[in-house]
Amino acid sequence: MTVLPAALGKVNTVSNKSTNQFLDFIVILVIFVLVLGVTLAVTKWLADYQKQQGRYGNIELIEAARLGSNKYIQIVRAGEKYFVLAVCKDTVTLLGEVSEEELFNDSNKSVSDAKEFTNFKSMLESAVKSNPMIGRHQKDKDT
Repeated sequence: MTVLPAALGKVNTVSNKSTNQFLDFIVILVIFVLVLGVTLAVTKWLADYQKQQGRYGNIELIEAARLGSNKYIQIVRAGEKYFVLAVCKDTVTLLGEVSEEELFNDSNKSVSDAKEFTNFKSMLESAVKSNPMIGRHQKDKDT
């Protein structure tokens, strides 16, 4: 069997097309990864820049709790004083001033607070004892 030169040319062009498509895919994939990397680097740079801008300021948000849709209660440090603010969509209201000693920190937890919730099993057993419906439901299943 003899292979015609024209048939060989068609095979080469088909393999060249698939090779070109594969190379195009690899190039697009590399460009995509580079764009993701640049985006990540710029985002980290902006975050660090914004942290440094507020680092030496006199105003700091200590804690915020969401009360509802667009409603928050916040503890803010301004200089040496701490204020409690109610923040809504269009208004900010001063609720009061608190001292630094009144603020709760995780490091200020007392030992009795930690012992109160020692483990889940003891909490579950106390809940079962205090609510007879839970224990009765389990006993009904067993019998």
